Amino acid sequence: MKNKLFVWCAALGLAAGLLLSGCSSAEYTVAFDGNSDAGVTIPSQTVTSGKTIAAPDDPVREGYTFLGWFQDAGLTQPWDVAAGKVKSDLTLYAGWDKDTGDAVSDPGNDKDFSALRTPGSQEGAYEYTSFFLPEADGVSQPYVGDTMPYYEDGTYYIYYLKEGGDSYNHSAYLATTTDFVTYTEYDEPVLEASRSGGQDSWIGTGSVVKVDGQYDFFYTGHGDGNILEYAEKIMVAVGDTPTSFEKLEGWEITPPAELGQKQDFRDPQGYVDPETGNIILTVTASQGGTARILKFTLSPDLQTVTYDGVIFTNDEAKNGDFWNLECSDTFELGGKYYLTYSAQDDTLWYAESDTPYGPYGDPVRLDGKLFYAAKHVEDGENAYLVGWARRSESPSSTQDVSGWAGNLAVQELVQNGDGTLALAPVDAVADGFSVRRALAAEDSHIFVESGSLYTYADAFTCYESFKLTGQFRYTGQGSFGLSFDYSGKADKNKFIAVCPAEGKVKLLFNEGGTLITETAVELEPGRDYSFTYIQEGSVGVFYIDGMAALTVRLYGASGKTIQLFAENNAVLFSSLREYTRP
Repeated sequence: MKNKLFVWCAALGLAAGLLLSGCSSAEYTVAFDGNSDAGVTIPSQTVTSGKTIAAPDDPVREGYTFLGWFQDAGLTQPWDVAAGKVKSDLTLYAGWDKDTGDAVSDPGNDKDFSALRTPGSQEGAYEYTSFFLPEADGVSQPYVGDTMPYYEDGTYYIYYLKEGGDSYNHSAYLATTTDFVTYTEYDEPVLEASRSGGQDSWIGTGSVVKVDGQYDFFYTGHGDGNILEYAEKIMVAVGDTPTSFEKLEGWEITPPAELGQKQDFRDPQGYVDPETGNIILTVTASQGGTARILKFTLSPDLQTVTYDGVIFTNDEAKNGDFWNLECSDTFELGGKYYLTYSAQDDTLWYAESDTPYGPYGDPVRLDGKLFYAAKHVEDGENAYLVGWARRSESPSSTQDVSGWAGNLAVQELVQNGDGTLALAPVDAVADGFSVRRALAAEDSHIFVESGSLYTYADAFTCYESFKLTGQFRYTGQGSFGLSFDYSGKADKNKFIAVCPAEGKVKLLFNEGGTLITETAVELEPGRDYSFTYIQEGSVGVFYIDGMAALTVRLYGASGKTIQLFAENNAVLFSSLREYTRP
């Protein structure tokens, strides 16, 4: 019995030894994900259980700093290459941070908003430069309405309809700039509405062209349609300089009889035909309740006016039921021809053509409805869209941003390789944010993952003016983006939300419950996208670089933390930076 017990015990010990020996010799595969978008490939390794990996050379990615290897794609669990023991098949993910070549500092010039607890008091304290506002008239703050940009000899002349203050019935005023960063404001109107009534008792949008040394300011004369035969006519003022004009009495263009209406006939946009010297004038109008854009040809001396017909008709089935297309503009970029307009109470659109003045393809949205009445201007090198950023009638409103007129807003116009257009920050404006600030988070990468409820992570600080840059990569279909504290209560948060399932970027109030504005963007999960956000005062523009732009209005957020959020998604935000001005 003793011998049998010994043999059985020996056999058991041998089996255990063999089992342990087998375990110690198990091998696992360690893969390295250098980031497919970065184009970094590192061979996988076979590692014996309980051993460490052979430290690979740090991968190199142009313009980035390698942060190390992580156990998860969200970069939340660092892997210790020297000490980490492999116990199963494993994928290690490379962490990257964009090399911006700057260091964190504090200029010591931040405005203290702790005593300014209401959105209105904060708004009154802002000093707008890039998003220009006219000087306050006593306690009354006037605003920038429809803009009419003109460029000459290094100076951009931005004519605009001034709302409020000392402006009489939307008279046209002027601000000039050389860089879209700072503006010189002209106190007196360059074109005033008639104080004695008549056809131009209100001034409507127009444009300035220069022909044979004379500046022609075409504008809309808007009168009382209950008294006058025509509610709107095209009128003109002339001048020897771009800062002073005299109305040309008796000169006018009336709606063609075929339109069958005398109410909507406005927004003349003028161009000089380089071959003939004639003036081409486009005008927006309505016929049978459908929005149209008309074309006229004028002799250089303004004595002959020829109606050339309709160059664009709104397609209700494709574009929406718009009865007017405001502030239309046509221009050429890179051998393509474009038409832009703001659909009545809707967004900014553009359509493309291979020839001047159409025929045009289907229109595409370019920004949301808070960047309104934008027209293009060129300086020989770059093209820009100049419009205004819509405001709320009350800064304390959490339901809408629908007031007419607001801050002047300018964005660079970019033509992609396929002919599509995109908006980008003006270089001089973006470059002005040169002081890198500390984040509200410890790392420059933040992983936010959530189910059906919102998850938040502190990221930035809402200064009076600032710029945010970074990248994002997502795997789900729910929304994510920037969350701005409005009242200290999450259910009042204001979102700039990327919504991949809907193909949109949105401005949402009340923690996603109230849609304010949106624009289209098509994104794919698992890819890296770069973003830029610039805010001054309560005006901001969010860019998914090269793809989408959304102008926003965010009252009451200054001095508070900006968070990243997600719902029904897993999002890695990386290479995060925040900048303020010196």
